[in-house]
Amino acid sequence: MFRHQKELQFEAKPTQPDPTVAKYLQELIGGQYGEMSVAMQYLFQGWSCRGEAKYKDMILDIATEEIGHVEMLATMVARLLEDAPVEDQQAAMEQDPVVGAVIAGMNPQHAIVAGLGPRPADSVGNPWSGAYIISSGNLLADFRANLNAESQGRLQAARIYEMVDDPGVKDLLAVLLARDSYHQNQWAAAIKELEEQVGTILVPSDFPREKERKDIAYDFYNFSKGDESSQGAWAHGEALDGEGEYKWQAEPKAEGQAPDLKPVNPKMYGS
Repeated sequence: MFRHQKELQFEAKPTQPDPTVAKYLQELIGGQYGEMSVAMQYLFQGWSCRGEAKYKDMILDIATEEIGHVEMLATMVARLLEDAPVEDQQAAMEQDPVVGAVIAGMNPQHAIVAGLGPRPADSVGNPWSGAYIISSGNLLADFRANLNAESQGRLQAARIYEMVDDPGVKDLLAVLLARDSYHQNQWAAAIKELEEQVGTILVPSDFPREKERKDIAYDFYNFSKGDESSQGAWAHGEALDGEGEYKWQAEPKAEGQAPDLKPVNPKMYGS
């Protein structure tokens, strides 16, 4: 059961309208790594979780917090669009080309489609897509995807923080950055715990290794000019999974036989 609580997790108001900043914040709402994506990703992971109860509970706790973050950002976008009528923007564009160039950064869908409200879309108007979310049913694989999502989301929030001057917007972003920091720590801690439980860093952890080509499982293929890639920890020494030694292959060779393709069906008119 979900219940809406009228108080926001954090209240913040901009000092003045700014439709351009509103456009920036749309990326944090409906972008690939925005709050809509992580909220839906965690919800579907939690709903399908068959692991220990603590994991399901943790996933859904974070998912529910992310729904609140969507509301916080959507509210901020609406406040940034308040008292910013289209007529004033058009007049400014006609009177001052410099001001016009700035205001031209507004997302016109904010006015045309949403009536000066937020949209479930990114900063250039692309609608949010369910294709952004990852829910594989494997906790280790999913938690790594979650760590990446929080990393990308925090990076984008930090960039926007440096792009804006409004103290109210910065206050909101400071909260979101802090929560993204915790979520990165939290997913990293859960990943470490799962790796210790299953005894490997590999996903899936229980796939029989004898079914794979173990003789090439630790080779680094040098497919570019030069040998700089040989200097990394991935090219020499014990593998992180503890089951092999990394080997740098300076000139990897092709294996197998060249394919012998039959003529295409004449109805396909191939050549």
